[in-house]
Amino acid sequence: MAQKKFAVIGAGQFGQAISLALSEKGFEVLVIDKDMKKVQNISDDVAYAVCTDATDKRALLNENIKDFDAVIVAIGDDFVERLLCISNLIDLGIEKIYCRIKGTHQQTILEKMGITEFLSPEEELATLLAERLSNPNILSYLQMPDEYRIASIIAPDRLEGLTLGDVNFRDNHHLSLVTIRRNFEEIENKELTMKQHIIGVPDNSMVIRKDDVFVLFGKDRDIDNFIKINL
Repeated sequence: MAQKKFAVIGAGQFGQAISLALSEKGFEVLVIDKDMKKVQNISDDVAYAVCTDATDKRALLNENIKDFDAVIVAIGDDFVERLLCISNLIDLGIEKIYCRIKGTHQQTILEKMGITEFLSPEEELATLLAERLSNPNILSYLQMPDEYRIASIIAPDRLEGLTLGDVNFRDNHHLSLVTIRRNFEEIENKELTMKQHIIGVPDNSMVIRKDDVFVLFGKDRDIDNFIKINL
């Protein structure tokens, strides 16, 4: 199977974070930005980093943009520049375009252009912060359609010492336990450290430890109820 290739246009903090995450997963990543300093900052961590203007269709063609599986438009504050870039990508026949947005008005405009995949880091961070402030046990979550989510939750203290069978997530809470993240003692550079690892698929006999992290799948309300009744 051929290695997947992604192009990220815009090398600000958000674009760099996406590029690094994709590169660390072994994908071939091209980063494009018109700011040479930003390009130099990321060049050692991705396959290719190019200083060019993505609002210039010919410049995108020169980078063989059509060869990439998807293009992520991560340009920040300049919405006009983002629109011009996306217009070029559409004209070039790029099928998979992910675009950064700031607010519903931008999304509405881009939807009229045929864009269906959106990235809103500010909104997602704000939502996660509000969620964590209201439910400190929630470390992270992925919102899904139809009011479902996958959430990482610190195991409530009152469940310590019980087995997963005792808790019975599915029948008692209408939730599916995907896995558990657990701390283990390891020797690193002759020093004892704590590192967190995925348990895999846990069975009902597993005993819950302090500081375990449950990765749960279910309805928003069921996850919220599980946290409330176990505080």
